[in-house]
Amino acid sequence: MPLDPFFEERLRVHRKYLFDQALGSVRARLTALWPFGRATVVPAADKNGGGRSAAAVPPAAKRENSPAPKGPHARARARHRRAALAWDRKELSTVGTAGPEVRITEHRVTAGGVPSFRIRVYHPPVAGTAPVPAVLAFFGGAFRIGGIDYPTTDAAFRRRAVDAHVAIAAVDYALAPEHRYPVQVEQGYAALEWLFGHAGELGVDPSRIGVLGTSAGGNLAAAVTLVNRDRAGHDVRLQVLEVPVVDLTGAHLDLRATKALGIPRFLAVRELRSVARTYLARPQDAREPYASPLRADSHRGLPPAVILTAEFDPLRGDGDAYGAALRAAGVDASVVRYQGVTHDTPIFTGVLPAARRWHEDVIAGLRRLHS
Repeated sequence: MPLDPFFEERLRVHRKYLFDQALGSVRARLTALWPFGRATVVPAADKNGGGRSAAAVPPAAKRENSPAPKGPHARARARHRRAALAWDRKELSTVGTAGPEVRITEHRVTAGGVPSFRIRVYHPPVAGTAPVPAVLAFFGGAFRIGGIDYPTTDAAFRRRAVDAHVAIAAVDYALAPEHRYPVQVEQGYAALEWLFGHAGELGVDPSRIGVLGTSAGGNLAAAVTLVNRDRAGHDVRLQVLEVPVVDLTGAHLDLRATKALGIPRFLAVRELRSVARTYLARPQDAREPYASPLRADSHRGLPPAVILTAEFDPLRGDGDAYGAALRAAGVDASVVRYQGVTHDTPIFTGVLPAARRWHEDVIAGLRRLHS
């Protein structure tokens, strides 16, 4: 089906962003090779920055109390993240839907071997003292931008907590390249352990806990279910994965999606590979199952899955392949592809019918925890 007209201008801007990014990288390399003195050049889009979706995206915000970045690349990333936060704020006000007022509690989790991190719990309105289901949630952003303070992320968690009547424990995991795999996976698993361990005081039913993740967050959610199966075996009841990337080798990218958008193959591959280079310390790490959950030797014993993909998103191939792998292992898994839309569709609930339907389908998936 044709791309929804809503995305046409965004696509034009995104194509320009990709070309500018590639040109900036070429200029930086040529400057480095210039024999008559080398000026310090910061590319227009730092190679460790990058977009967060198939729409034009300046990237993420500086974390609270973080030290001033050192070096040109670190400063470029900081600018990139500040711009992303401003972009995200504008998106919520122009094309998104504000979240309702809900009770929120903030917690800091300390786990051995990884940086401490925040978990924000969105508590749904309750009548009485009965515990509610919960999901451990991971935001998207190519592993290098985003956070639980981003306005569209916060608004979505608020709406989902209220509409699905589940508590959402949102994990503010560390960003790459400052922290690389497996830090984020270990933080995610520590968050799962924390959620089960503190379920009583949070008003959460430990027999009805699932995971939720978008894009890179979908990777982490899927990885955490593998780690949990291999280590503790907590009863994780559900995984809801939105446009997940589950194979960082790139073997399942469906570049027909970007071709249909008029994005040259080399630009799409360059952008997508940069995500893996930023997140992984070594290229061979992409073959490890906790980095690429699709590559696990077995998917038996994993939670039932609801997977949502978009027609004009090269990650649709990852979602399709992961759903097939789960079903082949005897796991109850469904994959739904939304036609005519792109990677960031869930953000646009204020203007796009498909985004509102997406929200409704996520809610329907989360409500399975009530059964």
